[in-house]
Amino acid sequence: MDRRTFITNVARGLVAVPLAVQAQQPGKIYRIGYLSAAAPDVSATVIDAFRQGLRERGWIEGRNIVIEFRWARGKLDLLPELASELVRMNVDVLVAAPTPPAMAASKATRTIPIVVIGVNDPVGLGLVSSLARPGGNVTGLTYSVGQEIYGKQLALLKEVAPKAKRVAVLWNPDISTLAPTIKDVHAAARSLELKLQPLEARGPAELESAFSAMARERVDGLLVIVDSVFSFHRAQLVDLAARSRLPAAYTNRQPVEAGGLMSYGPSFADLWHRAAGYVDRILKGAKPGDLPFEQPTKYELVVNLKTAKAFGLTIPQSVILRADEVIE
Repeated sequence: MDRRTFITNVARGLVAVPLAVQAQQPGKIYRIGYLSAAAPDVSATVIDAFRQGLRERGWIEGRNIVIEFRWARGKLDLLPELASELVRMNVDVLVAAPTPPAMAASKATRTIPIVVIGVNDPVGLGLVSSLARPGGNVTGLTYSVGQEIYGKQLALLKEVAPKAKRVAVLWNPDISTLAPTIKDVHAAARSLELKLQPLEARGPAELESAFSAMARERVDGLLVIVDSVFSFHRAQLVDLAARSRLPAAYTNRQPVEAGGLMSYGPSFADLWHRAAGYVDRILKGAKPGDLPFEQPTKYELVVNLKTAKAFGLTIPQSVILRADEVIE
């Protein structure tokens, strides 16, 4: 087909042209703001997944998009100013992950489209009016997993450490949406006949205190509800668990990659990859308020055999066979 015939057929709708080509303004470089409570090294895997999702949809850094990153590095009090900085740059879309950055972004602008990732209860937080039809300028992916996920995490911990009867659950009370989560963990623990000891920590100093409390309470297992602060201080968290010789399960894989024992939860890489689809649709003209929120669909079990050996634990073959990744 020669060039003249091709152009004529496109005009008549006889030849399909990729939507990305139709929608992108020739020569325009769109600016994506990215607000995170974590740090670049903690987020490398999910950022790679996000970038891959963008590339698959025709968005190439330096060619038609620029991503402006702002990192709070575990200091949540920095988020409001970082969000305001991105708003002053007049980015075309603002990506915020997880809950604290999402809240900061929402307070910073009511006009710039916002894609949030891994947010707990966006309706309860007042970010949106409903998951099906958010309204306003916010949409994205939730981290709502339900009580059954905590049951699976505790059951896996019990498989790996069958002598565990009293389990601590460590969480950050600064993440207000986690309070209902602790109720779900309590319910899951009762169904498994485990005694639960909730302990709070907001940062490095309180992590030390929490593990001292675990020793006093003589807990024999630990479930860590991982948030951005815990992810940033994951090396200290893993070290404290090792020094206490506490078998610990985590709600995402980052502490396990740093030497933790095991994790089970939604695949963050999958969530971030899917978030690129929201950015794509918004840059092509979709309104965030018309894009329904999505929930996790892919879960992963990660087991660290090296850590298990150091703890004197033998991971059951049934757990290894179910693992999505085994670190040796």
